[in-house]
Amino acid sequence: MSQKKRVAVLGASGYTGAETVRLLAAHPHVEIVILTAERKAGQALGAVFPHLAGLALPDLIHLDDVEWHGAELDAVICALPHVASQEVVGALFHATEHTVLDDIVGLAEPSPTGFEGQVRVLDLSADFRLTDAAAYEEWYGRPHQAPKLQTRAVYALPERNRAAIRNTALAAMPGCYPTAALLALLPLVDAGQIDVDDIAIDAKSGVSGAGRSLKEQNLYCEVGEAMHPYAVGRHRHMPEMEQELGKAAGRPVRIGFTPHLVPMNRGELETIYVRLSPGHTAEALKDTLRAAYAEEPFVTVLPGDLAPATRMVRGSNQCVLNVFEDRRAGRAIVVAAIDNLIKGAGGQAVQAMNIMFGWDETTGLTQAPLFP
Repeated sequence: MSQKKRVAVLGASGYTGAETVRLLAAHPHVEIVILTAERKAGQALGAVFPHLAGLALPDLIHLDDVEWHGAELDAVICALPHVASQEVVGALFHATEHTVLDDIVGLAEPSPTGFEGQVRVLDLSADFRLTDAAAYEEWYGRPHQAPKLQTRAVYALPERNRAAIRNTALAAMPGCYPTAALLALLPLVDAGQIDVDDIAIDAKSGVSGAGRSLKEQNLYCEVGEAMHPYAVGRHRHMPEMEQELGKAAGRPVRIGFTPHLVPMNRGELETIYVRLSPGHTAEALKDTLRAAYAEEPFVTVLPGDLAPATRMVRGSNQCVLNVFEDRRAGRAIVVAAIDNLIKGAGGQAVQAMNIMFGWDETTGLTQAPLFP
């Protein structure tokens, strides 16, 4: 077997970073050589996350202490917050002597071997998801610090963009809410079966989606036995979903989207209300999703009227979908469930990394969901 790829995980002390490490630790083609964390630097990851204490891992270090040039990295999975990520990723490419951005981000033809010696970056922040610099500044409140990279990055939803992922040095991993919504909606938009001007997404996520930093609104007494919407009418995942839906529709799209925080650790459920195009039915939508995902290892359209639930996907890279007829004529309800930390973050990054290096896409991701 070929030599293992040397991988760094930046931001390993957060929930997403830790889940990424957990998955990579069992990956047969990967060696984790660098783990970074700012507040926890100098500690073993097992001291921060005791469930990982039995793994042979490097200690956490500050980002400033990483010697990029001498690290001989093959891949970097970046689980840093937005803004911090764009600065680090931009500096990383320059530090590894890949300064001609047009050359590092794409090749003429998909070829995993064409990036020999080139570090591949999979970024889990929002920094490279939006292709429009003005849109980024509008939604994130400051100009992008690496605009060339922003426009050249690949939006790395594996089920949608495999060839582009294989052929890039910078993969912008989708957000958790967009992952579930786009898997549910894109095949329907492609088929012209729904009215893209009438989409309303009611989304609910576990508290881990808010990150691990200390925040009053995430304390147990604030979230326990309660549920509440947040970022009502203007959540930062909206332009990302509209961008990708607009590409499929061939024109600008506006959606309704309201996220809610629910008192559970992990998991995400989206109930999506759509208007059918003339001549289409809820069953026709379901047939389209079945056909679109018939060969996909991580997306399942459930049988009959079985409703997706977060317990069906917990701890796995799976997405489960189903479509239901609405009592209102000409409308349907599409429901999707994922684990926000796996298919919505770290697991999807591992899936994209597998594609980049030409490995079986399911490598390191075959664990079944956990229940109860």
